[in-house]
Amino acid sequence: FPGGWLAERYGTKKSLMIFNLVAVAGYLLVILIPSIWAVMLGSVLFISWTSLSLPATMGLISEVLPKNKRTMGVSVHSLIRRIPMALGPVIGGYLITVYGEITGVRYAFIVALIMALVSMVFQKSMIHEPEKKSPAEIEECESHKLLISPQLKKLLIADILVRFCEQIPYPFVVLWCMNVNRISGIEFGILSTIEMATALLIYIPVAWLADRGTKKPFVTMTFVFFTIFPLVLLYSKSFGMLSIAFAIRGLKEFGEPTRKALIMDLAPEGRKAAAFGTYYLYRDIVVSIGAFSGAILWSISPQANFIGAFVCGLIGTLWFYLQGTDMTTEKGGTK
Repeated sequence: FPGGWLAERYGTKKSLMIFNLVAVAGYLLVILIPSIWAVMLGSVLFISWTSLSLPATMGLISEVLPKNKRTMGVSVHSLIRRIPMALGPVIGGYLITVYGEITGVRYAFIVALIMALVSMVFQKSMIHEPEKKSPAEIEECESHKLLISPQLKKLLIADILVRFCEQIPYPFVVLWCMNVNRISGIEFGILSTIEMATALLIYIPVAWLADRGTKKPFVTMTFVFFTIFPLVLLYSKSFGMLSIAFAIRGLKEFGEPTRKALIMDLAPEGRKAAAFGTYYLYRDIVVSIGAFSGAILWSISPQANFIGAFVCGLIGTLWFYLQGTDMTTEKGGTK
């Protein structure tokens, strides 16, 4: 929520600069102070960048793109984000291997610092500075009124239930694969690659289709893939079946950009970033509390964990299918 609030109050450009400075401060702490406390504090600062910047980024996409291009915009953003996510560990691992743990980690953070500063230069030159908000608009940004419309609330309820389905088994997937089914670390890495490759392959085609029709079917299919993953995983006892399960896990990205675009469509005009931040605040707080039930269910049995997750996902999917609001492109209108 703070990210959305700052974006609404000070504008996307200034807020992103502030968020980058927060990350830069975290990098500098780790680089300059060789202390565990500095590392912990620095980690809080630079890890928070993703959550802080996401509402502003989604608000920027909604500002510069029409409704019939937003899903593609969110998809391209998600696709590009995965490039450093894939390359970062490789570069960091190389630096640690060559220069050792302490010096290598410090060099890795220096590289991250340089990239953050370069990104600030691009943001300064490429993002259009919006007009300053009036005092009345600034006061409105400080209110939570109408940020979550009834239509958006229906999506939020479904999203919370489906995220329970995701988070309940999430920390135990690796245990199921490696401890219960006895696959190797290399094989688990291959499964993760299958998941990521599947997600990358579907981003653009699905976005192209979603921008030319209604969004609800694609969000519903995403919720379906979230829901069936723990059930398929439960019956996966071999590497081949686990490969199918992880491909399904990758397919959960089928309509994720569409879901984010739908949030922006359902959010009130002029309040996109704040509404997006508030939506994620409510969702993540509830899900983070409820996810503790995963450990309780796993202590009973893996079957209880996976079936419990499936039931949560099924309820959320059916709720959205029956109650969720659909949005079409500007040519088609709103349903």
